[in-house]
Amino acid sequence: MKVLIADDHHVVRRGLLFFLKTQKDIEVVGEAVNGKEAVEMAGTLQPDIILMDLVMPIMDGIQATEHIKQRFPDIIVLMLTSFSDRDHVVPAIEAGAAGYQLKDIEPDELVESLRGLMRGENMLHPKATSQLMKEPEQPAPHTVNLLTPREQEVLAELTKGKSNREIASALFVTEKTVKTHISNIFTKLEVQDRTQAALYAVKHGLTGTNQ
Repeated sequence: MKVLIADDHHVVRRGLLFFLKTQKDIEVVGEAVNGKEAVEMAGTLQPDIILMDLVMPIMDGIQATEHIKQRFPDIIVLMLTSFSDRDHVVPAIEAGAAGYQLKDIEPDELVESLRGLMRGENMLHPKATSQLMKEPEQPAPHTVNLLTPREQEVLAELTKGKSNREIASALFVTEKTVKTHISNIFTKLEVQDRTQAALYAVKHGLTGTNQ
């Protein structure tokens, strides 16, 4: 996979570059020092994943993510930051970040997060997940009715961070069936990826605990 690092701290970029270069399946294709550079380099380098810092000069990570997802929807953004509060987590995911990890993450765990995102999984740090779970909004009736009962079950399992295989096993269906349900969920809820779908579920009480 091709990875672009976007962070305004030289030491952080050097540390990430040093470790990622040791991974045979990862190629670091560039380094951006601010959000504006990240947007420009996303277009020229076409990375698979961008490791995006949240607070940067000129353009922050949330603004950069919004621009990138609008122009290059297939590029995956993993937010890598020091902030785990709801005021940072939710806007980042709503902007299009498919994952949210903290900078104290172990290097091996970061690499597994990158690989997980390439498999289509949602990768959220436990502290970020706990923030999303706080004070979920009550669902409007029409919101619940958008999804079939089976799609609601799939969404509830997806919100737990499960892969398609794990969801299929839990619901006793095939992975192909799960993939079809997830595609329908994305369309009906007008979300782009699993992480946004999970956020929607939490915000509207569709995690399986309130049904």
